[in-house]
Amino acid sequence: MSSIIGIVLLSTGFIFNLIGCIGLIRFPDVYNRLQAATKCVTLGTCSILLSLVFFFGISEIGIKAIVAISLLFLSAMVGAHALSRGTYIFGVGLGGKSVIDDYKDQVEKEDTKEQ
Repeated sequence: MSSIIGIVLLSTGFIFNLIGCIGLIRFPDVYNRLQAATKCVTLGTCSILLSLVFFFGISEIGIKAIVAISLLFLSAMVGAHALSRGTYIFGVGLGGKSVIDDYKDQVEKEDTKEQ
């Protein structure tokens, strides 16, 4: 039973990683591509690592996979936030098809408070 769950998680992780890689190619701007890369890491790679826990159990490999899942989950979110904020502050614009820029209003409010 645990090997079936492991295969399902491994397949799910592979599909998420494949869709994330396609999103990196197809999405129009850096912000959408960053979202695709972050979802790819958190859902795809964490599913693959979780499948290792089901394949090998709570052994040396399983414990390393659990530690890697927690580190990847936290660092991917923080890294994506830092990269997106840095690119926005640096002046990289949204794609041509983007409709709303909610962060622009927040940045303008912060600028008026500082002055």
